[in-house]
Amino acid sequence: MSNSESLFDGHSLTGWFAAPRIYGTVRPDGPDVLDVLTALPRDYNTVAARHPAVWTVEDGAIVGRQPEDAPGWGGYLVSERTFSSFELELEMKPDWPADTGVMIRRQRDTWEGFQVLVDHRQSGSIGGFYGNGIGGFHGVPFNIAARLDAAGNPVGLVEDDPATTAEPITAAKRAMLTRAADASGFLAAWRWGDWNHLRIRCEGTPPTVTTWVNDVLIAEVDSSAIVWPGYDPESVWSLLGERGHIAFEVHDNDPGMGHARWGRGAACRWRNIRIREI
Repeated sequence: MSNSESLFDGHSLTGWFAAPRIYGTVRPDGPDVLDVLTALPRDYNTVAARHPAVWTVEDGAIVGRQPEDAPGWGGYLVSERTFSSFELELEMKPDWPADTGVMIRRQRDTWEGFQVLVDHRQSGSIGGFYGNGIGGFHGVPFNIAARLDAAGNPVGLVEDDPATTAEPITAAKRAMLTRAADASGFLAAWRWGDWNHLRIRCEGTPPTVTTWVNDVLIAEVDSSAIVWPGYDPESVWSLLGERGHIAFEVHDNDPGMGHARWGRGAACRWRNIRIREI
């Protein structure tokens, strides 16, 4: 990517800081997540802050894991710098299952931000979108599942079965996307157990966000025109503003999915992280 700069030196976490995965409100001026998701303990944020994700550098890659002594809790690795409009390119290698993602226009000290999903787990989506603390919108073109060998071990990806999916693809999820891929193109391009290339273009405020995986366009959304319960573009982008942090996520294991969301000992990996401001 010409005229780009690296956000990762390949051997240290210089330029990044770790943050716990704690919740705030569902949307600007909305109810607290912990008041809505009553299955979560009331002291969730206090406990999560004590058990943040573990971030290391291994073999030239940033690696994120749940804490070994207290699995089930997550966290973020957040860029010190903020960015407005840009193209971000990186390589990613998540284990199965590992529910992760790339946040853009993220707030520094709270959980609000726009997330590009890398939900490499059953009924997950790679390259779709989620609104952390900005209405919880979920815009995805398709869901994935594991292809199993004769012994029941995951050996690749297939499209999720709508009859058994944990997260159905609804008309509203696809309708918010101005461009959307079919699963077949993504599945043909995805390299199981290997490095995959992710490109994110974020332009304007409210931004139009577009994603590509291994040069296959996956999804695009105009965040000024999202139609989703509780999403108000004026209040959202007044909060997030024209600039924000980039962050990688290690998800927690919520009561609904448990270790199907993040497997025991699983990791996500990120390398060759480059950005070009536009």
